[in-house]
Amino acid sequence: MPGTNPTYRTKCFEPLRQGGRLVNAMSVDVEDYFQVQALAGAIDRKDWDRQPRRVEDNTNRILELFARHAVKATFFTLGWIAERHPTLVRRIVAEGHELASHGSEHRRADHQDADSFRQDIRRSKALLEDLSGVQVCGYRAPTFSISDRNLWAFAILADEGYTYSSSVYPVQRDNYGMPGAPRFAFFPLVGMAFEEYPITTVRLGQRNLPGGGGGFFRLLPYTLSRAAISTVNTGDDKPAIFYLHPWEIDPGQPRVKPLGFKSRLRHYLNLGKTAGRLDRLLSDFAWDRMDRVFRPGT
Repeated sequence: MPGTNPTYRTKCFEPLRQGGRLVNAMSVDVEDYFQVQALAGAIDRKDWDRQPRRVEDNTNRILELFARHAVKATFFTLGWIAERHPTLVRRIVAEGHELASHGSEHRRADHQDADSFRQDIRRSKALLEDLSGVQVCGYRAPTFSISDRNLWAFAILADEGYTYSSSVYPVQRDNYGMPGAPRFAFFPLVGMAFEEYPITTVRLGQRNLPGGGGGFFRLLPYTLSRAAISTVNTGDDKPAIFYLHPWEIDPGQPRVKPLGFKSRLRHYLNLGKTAGRLDRLLSDFAWDRMDRVFRPGT
């Protein structure tokens, strides 16, 4: 089982604290509504440029919310988006947030071979660095698509100059997940300092339950997310990792048809509630960028 593999060495570090509260990692996956997995069967990749883009306005709303709460975050930004919205990339950096890579074309890592994956992450890193003037150290795979099937991706990321990834979700889901992976920060490569920061889960019996945001945060009552993060902070004494997408605060986005019931539910339910919940979350816990919370290389 991957979680017991001796090569998965846990990262030991003293968590950051702010005013007596443990500091958690806030992150945003910067992609537009038509690029998500739930809509992949309804919108062809070749038609992306024909869709009305809403990502810049939605990300700016998130940036304004972060500014009101004096929160800094990590923005895992898609190269496709950066090419079309360079001003947004520069605003993210100018406001003190960490810029990180979400790949170039939102292709699942486990649907690429090693050469294609290398080209994708190399291109996105170079593009983001050229636009922003800052070094890009972090990567998150679309749909958390690094798992037992493609562990080779870690070595390629390290070889291309990344120092950390946040691409593993230690849960069992229908289209992603690595339930046997460690729940907290670990080193996936023998003898190398490259680090993986898995999305937050809560242990219940023999299972890990999702607790790090995304659909879990939007679909279920806010109290469950708050309880999950509190449990990780107080019970495990570990920082939580939270993530969301700009489209999740946008109830006015186009309704894509045709779409199956499960995909409609996953994508559209509670879009009008997410911004308010995020506002509460930013007050209820302390937050900072991934690189400052986990301090890769230390």
